[in-house]
Amino acid sequence: MKPEHQDVILQACGASSLRVGAKIQTLWSGYGEIVRLPLEGCDRPSVVVKHVRLPKEAEHPGGRNTDRSHARKVRSYKVETHWYQNYSTNQSCRTPACLAACSHGDEMLIVLEDLDVAGYDQRRTSVKDREIKACLSWLAHFHALFLGVAPDGLWPVGTYWHLETRPDELEAMDHAELKAAAGDIDKILNECRFKTVVHGDAKKLHGGEGV
Repeated sequence: MKPEHQDVILQACGASSLRVGAKIQTLWSGYGEIVRLPLEGCDRPSVVVKHVRLPKEAEHPGGRNTDRSHARKVRSYKVETHWYQNYSTNQSCRTPACLAACSHGDEMLIVLEDLDVAGYDQRRTSVKDREIKACLSWLAHFHALFLGVAPDGLWPVGTYWHLETRPDELEAMDHAELKAAAGDIDKILNECRFKTVVHGDAKKLHGGEGV
């Protein structure tokens, strides 16, 4: 990690030093990583850092590697940074607090509260009815909180798979009837009365990406 990035983290947390911790996961298409960094000399034992490094050539797992795709990912990370810096939730739909965020050239850094430390330290590879209901409750409170809120600084249309972002996929579609109806379907969805903010992690379950 670059010294300027370390300085941002140390200053944001009031820490005297940090250690390189465990990598939580690699970002989509090799655009960086999320790591947990142990801290010393402050009241936070650790933070989670999303470190975005924009590659010159990205590898898309589906082979869809285009300039449009790259530009969309860059914009997605900028939107995510704006979200953490400018929006907040409540205890009914808890999200990690943003402690700092910055950009240096082709790199972006988001320093987040470590939710493990806050008591959310469990992970699931399978869920039961109670846990499914907890997830749905979180989403319901999240959607209710932002119902009718203008998405300033966010995506104007907050789902990754909408028609404006998918001209290549539309052109390649074999289903002629659905392809012909795509424009009308998109128009109906965009003109619906009740709109809210959607969260990227939830729509990833359905094949999406980003916030």
